[in-house]
Amino acid sequence: MNSDWLLHYPVWELGFWGGGFLIALIATIHVYVAHFAVGGGLFLVLTEMKGYREKSQAILDYTKKHSKFFMLLTMVFGSVTGVGIWFTISLLNPGATSVLIHQFVFAWAAEWVFFTGEIVALFVYYYTFGKMNKKQHLTVGWIYFVFAWLSLFVINGIVAFMLTPGKWTVTGNFWDAFFNPSFFPALFFRTCMAFMLAGLFGFVSVVSCQSSVAADNGQQATSNGQPTTDNGQLTMIRYCSWWVLISFFFLLEAAYWYGISLPEPQKLMIFSRSPEIMPFLKIFLWVSPVIFIGGVIMALRVTVKVKKVLAFVLLFIGFIYMGSFEWIREAGRRPYLIYGHIYSNSVLAKDMDAIQSAGILKSARWVKNREITEANSAEAGREIFRLLCISCHSVGGPVNDILPLTRKFSVFGMDAMLDGMGKISDYMPRFAGSPEERGILADYIVNMLHKRGKNPELVPRAPQLPADIPDFDPGTSPYVLLAWSGQGMYFVSDCDPWFSLSPTGNDMYAQLIRRGETPERVSDGVKMTFIIESGLKNTPFRNIGMDFDEDSETYAAKNVAIMPYKNDGGFHPYPIVTIEARDSETGELLAMTRITAPVSTEMGCKNCHGGEWRVGNVTGISPGTSRDILAVHDRISKTDLLEMAEKGQPWPCYECHLSEDSGTGGNPHPALNLSAAIHGFHANYLTNRDGDACAVCHPSSPQGFTRGFRGIHQELGLDCTNCHGKMEDHALSLLAAEKAAGKKEADRLMKHLVPRAAETVQEIAPRKPWINEPDCMNCHTDFNPPETDTSEFSRWTAAKEELYSRRTDEVGIICAGCHGAPHAIYPATNIFGNDRDNIPPVQYQKEPYPIGANKNCKVCHTIDMEDEIHHPNSLNMFRNTR
Repeated sequence: MNSDWLLHYPVWELGFWGGGFLIALIATIHVYVAHFAVGGGLFLVLTEMKGYREKSQAILDYTKKHSKFFMLLTMVFGSVTGVGIWFTISLLNPGATSVLIHQFVFAWAAEWVFFTGEIVALFVYYYTFGKMNKKQHLTVGWIYFVFAWLSLFVINGIVAFMLTPGKWTVTGNFWDAFFNPSFFPALFFRTCMAFMLAGLFGFVSVVSCQSSVAADNGQQATSNGQPTTDNGQLTMIRYCSWWVLISFFFLLEAAYWYGISLPEPQKLMIFSRSPEIMPFLKIFLWVSPVIFIGGVIMALRVTVKVKKVLAFVLLFIGFIYMGSFEWIREAGRRPYLIYGHIYSNSVLAKDMDAIQSAGILKSARWVKNREITEANSAEAGREIFRLLCISCHSVGGPVNDILPLTRKFSVFGMDAMLDGMGKISDYMPRFAGSPEERGILADYIVNMLHKRGKNPELVPRAPQLPADIPDFDPGTSPYVLLAWSGQGMYFVSDCDPWFSLSPTGNDMYAQLIRRGETPERVSDGVKMTFIIESGLKNTPFRNIGMDFDEDSETYAAKNVAIMPYKNDGGFHPYPIVTIEARDSETGELLAMTRITAPVSTEMGCKNCHGGEWRVGNVTGISPGTSRDILAVHDRISKTDLLEMAEKGQPWPCYECHLSEDSGTGGNPHPALNLSAAIHGFHANYLTNRDGDACAVCHPSSPQGFTRGFRGIHQELGLDCTNCHGKMEDHALSLLAAEKAAGKKEADRLMKHLVPRAAETVQEIAPRKPWINEPDCMNCHTDFNPPETDTSEFSRWTAAKEELYSRRTDEVGIICAGCHGAPHAIYPATNIFGNDRDNIPPVQYQKEPYPIGANKNCKVCHTIDMEDEIHHPNSLNMFRNTR
């Protein structure tokens, strides 16, 4: 740990002026002037030669005046800004600065020799102008230019090393570091840039030295009463234009060479992944033709006033041009200061795992709080923020202000964002601290920086709704109607003007049993219909037929669009559906039962994407949340979904993210299926959270309003992970199947996921959503009481027919017909009414346990049974009674 630079230096906290503002400001100014110092040196020599060649004293006088301007700007102002860079980087990034000093100590020594040569040569050049033999004077000018370009040669190697260290990360060799992969393209680019800037600065000095240049050419001409550029001045301006235009042409070639020479990770960061680079890349591309056109206009015969204004405008545009390039290059290193070696927060890459294990507060030297307590949590959070955040972010400042970037997050969402840093969005380093420190930092950012205070969200109490149990007379009723919902915990998005996750629709199933000593399943001469309780918004279904499915021998109504909103504006996630079986000829009612058709819009997107609940402060995806979801998708996946939605053309998620059996079709598509995409992406932000990782998005939270996980397993203290596995494993299994199908995006989402049910990712069995699901027999082996409370991960159902909602017993009765819907297995506990999910068993046997449990065989058989014909142990007494 002693090698980690962050641990040995205190932090310079700038607050408003942080986020790299000082470095960006000082460095851009210095680099702009420094490049002029190189190109301007050649400009002086060649311009002086032009004066001698054309025997023009005016050009020689101009050159001398330009050399004074050049000396003051480059030697005096440039030197001051150079010192400013060293001062700033040494305080803000001492670790990286130390690496550069120690690695390139002889290169720095050589550069200082070259810089000394520049100073001496330029002073001699200026102070002997017109006094020294012209050949000797020109020789001094050439010496200056050679020293200046050699300084560029050396500095270019060091600066290029930070972006592309190449083999150095393995060898540590000086020459591997200096002559790195981008050395020569960068050198060519910077040389061309230096020559172009010489022309731009030349424009300014020409229009400012009008009398000298015009001395040999008489008075200025006029145009409409306005003075126009005289012939001498026009000649020099055109001369400067050639410097700009010719250099610009080679500059574009150099930029292309520079781009293609970058290693793939840096190339992807610059041209694809980094959200902060794209605006500057666009500036660089748009400004390029502006400079070219400006150079052409300067060569035309226009008024002096226009040329003066345009000269200074082009000089400023050149500054923007240079600044955009430097920002692109700097940001292209993300998340590093020296690529692959030291992160932007000064943590060495090789020490990241050790710091995450030990914690940043126990690892860093300049901290006050080594342990986190309730009393010091705010102060500890501020220390972690100073150590890990302020090197890149300001607080309320002009550069990388952290406040608007984090405004949308709840504490949980901020914690998740920190958890996912450096994984999907790899332009930021991974969080260098323990999970506890991550939570403390999230709390500090949300509650202290944003001054929100710790106000827990209050969930309204669910209303108690009647179950309305239908009549059943075991002595006279000839039929038993079994019914269940295919999705015991079903949720949908309600933001269709923006997007929709999947087609809205619940599935309902029914089997009609003719009672008797040997009961029969009835499939002929029956009309099965369902009626959804009244009062639900946009849900007019009454007496809708259910089709008979020959394969499963059930009556089914699939993709029934039910929304959980009442006409009075309330939220109702458990509407009652009445199912009736009638004689198809006479219409006589044969049997009737009721079930819930669970549907909820309580999706926790707002925890991370901001916004509020859309309906009743308890549910729904608001427009603000929807916009942020689309904006994040657009940024990461380079889509334009937000723009489409704002134009009234929302795009459904399932149109691209197809699934084989989720109601979204099964055609091949390069995008991941919806389940793999959502779980795979979010698993990187929700590591080591067990059931909370599920409940933050699904309506299963025991503190939520819907509380969709409400069956016997929930009563016994189990959560989603006992059957479906931890979030990381659940996601890896889905992604493994997509990877096997040749979908490249799976690799990126799997890269940082660490399995929890296996030693290696290769041990995680691939699976398809809605087909390969947990098998009840994993725990209930041979229908015996389980010996474990957790299903063996990677043991899935192999086909649709093996799913709990479709599996039958020995005589063709669907398991869910007697045991209840998935996630609401009898006896279920529903906060909207305790028997709301238990209507069929209460109707037929006056108790909420699975139908036929506790020797209630007479529900269907009309006699007591001695043989277990449905499945083994079916005659045992139910263990988990209320």
